Amino acid sequence: MILRVLWWVCVCTALVIGPAFAAVDPRPNFVILIADDMAWEDCGPYGNKAVRTPNIDRLAQQGMRFNRAVLTTSSCSPSRASIMTGRYPHNTDAEQLHWPLPREQITFVERLKAAGYWTAAAGKWHLGPYMKDRFDAVAEAGEAGFQLPTARGARRSMIDEEDESGCANWLPALKARPKDKPFFLWLAALDPHRDYKPNAIANPHKPQQVVVPPYLPDTPEVRRDLALYYDEITRFDEHAGKVLAELDAQGVASNTVVLFMADNGRPFPRCKTTVYDSGIKSPFIVRWPAKVKPGATCDRLISSIDIAPTLLELAGIEKLKTFQGYSFAKLFDDPAAKIREYAFAEHNWHDYDAHKRAVRTERFKYIRNFDTNLPNTPPADAVRSPTFQEMRKLRDARKLTPEQMTCFTKPKLEEELYDCDNDPHELRNLASDPAHAETLKRLREELARWQKETNDPVPGLRNADEFDRETGEPLPNRQRPRPSKQDLLNSKGKA
Repeated sequence: MILRVLWWVCVCTALVIGPAFAAVDPRPNFVILIADDMAWEDCGPYGNKAVRTPNIDRLAQQGMRFNRAVLTTSSCSPSRASIMTGRYPHNTDAEQLHWPLPREQITFVERLKAAGYWTAAAGKWHLGPYMKDRFDAVAEAGEAGFQLPTARGARRSMIDEEDESGCANWLPALKARPKDKPFFLWLAALDPHRDYKPNAIANPHKPQQVVVPPYLPDTPEVRRDLALYYDEITRFDEHAGKVLAELDAQGVASNTVVLFMADNGRPFPRCKTTVYDSGIKSPFIVRWPAKVKPGATCDRLISSIDIAPTLLELAGIEKLKTFQGYSFAKLFDDPAAKIREYAFAEHNWHDYDAHKRAVRTERFKYIRNFDTNLPNTPPADAVRSPTFQEMRKLRDARKLTPEQMTCFTKPKLEEELYDCDNDPHELRNLASDPAHAETLKRLREELARWQKETNDPVPGLRNADEFDRETGEPLPNRQRPRPSKQDLLNSKGKA
């Protein structure tokens, strides 16, 4: 509310002073840089110095690093749909992989557009056909979709460079923007999503330098796989650096809010498609030189559904009633302010049948597995990866640790509880520990309350796997789930 009042004061002042100043819009610009399948810990600001991320490092040095940013799901398209709508995946009707956001869903983007912002998306789309009209311009990866002025004022289509990162349209989008409007850019990479190829960057990472998390076996095959993943993070970082340089060149960096994040965790076993922090915790850095102190950090809990109300508040636009998140704008002034006590996450169908829910506090995580009969199989591209196939061999030779066996183990436990501060990799399940019985009870009740409040019943019938859980190869008669609208209404109603 205070930011909206200040914005109107600035606008009215400009109108009083004169026409020369009336054209200057004081509202901030917004740029979201979103990586595809990147773990929160795999960059310099979060402690991994083995990955070369100089531009992400610079963002953190010049902005605010959030240490407890949690996604609503660890699955590509449902996560993006949740960010756009400010709603939990099961309330978007796009909670399973590849489901398009329905036309009737409202996003923060069209509200920015209606308020005078120029809005554009470049790179990976994955939101379905009905959301494209929410933007003034959309250029998917591989398309040359932006028109840039030439020296004589004519227009020409331009793509920055051809590569496999999905970032080639980022600079054209920024250069094509109208210079008399504030802007919002959704810049989405394909990096570091699988599949990986050698020499994605000029100076590839060396396998001996990577950091192997304890739930993966430390073998040459796994290290080579992680090194290729690191390469694509560095390629993403290079494109992010070009955007930052262009903002400087255009003289708009000071009043541009740059948000760097990922849609879900790394595409490795026990990461992406899980509700462990390796799947749902995101790197999250905000740079806004006009407002945010350089080098700031924030340890408060925030959720990806908080992005939509935050951006609208910063733009002086009323929060939508459909939003289920909270604005974290006040954290820029006071990083110790509390936004939320709990953050919730879910996992539904993504290549394989699944149904999990989780609630996280700043310290603890409670997981409720409604699919105890199924192992925590990673996504199909990760199943086909050298890492998973190496793990299959080690499993058969009985050389995996219990933590490394979790993607094969079934049945799995119904409840899990972790102390994320003291056990960041979530290796010690405290659900049966009497010392944590009260925490278990409280979080169990909180999750049940949230499920009831958001109309999230456990489905009686779930969807079949699309791929083989051992090889990742398509199954015969493969079919992606897509219930009818009436099925959705009958099974869960509207929240």
